[in-house]
Amino acid sequence: MSHLKKIDVPSLARVPADAVEFFTPEPGLRRRVLAHNPNLMLVEHHMEVGWAGARHSHPHDQLVYVISGHLKFSCGDEEFEARSGDSFVVRGGVEHQAWAFEPSVVLDVFTPSREDYMS
Repeated sequence: MSHLKKIDVPSLARVPADAVEFFTPEPGLRRRVLAHNPNLMLVEHHMEVGWAGARHSHPHDQLVYVISGHLKFSCGDEEFEARSGDSFVVRGGVEHQAWAFEPSVVLDVFTPSREDYMS
């Protein structure tokens, strides 16, 4: 017997590019939430040069793929730089932070979905 909560997930969640708009949750950062269901969420972030995100954590696992640019990341006790084509995963609950050395575009995948991004 499974102790996992069963979540009703649609068999397809399509999001055409013209159906979503960017918004600015903080200065220097633009975000748009792409395809998602309760278990998984794809988010596009555009960071301006000099942007510094606040150090934070969340219960969601986060997969990060750098499409373009050059960023510095702090994840737990580790610091590293990432450029176009680099990717990594941050386990839920780990404190992390990012800084943009140049204009950058990042795709983030969260599991489960971030309800706070939907409000």
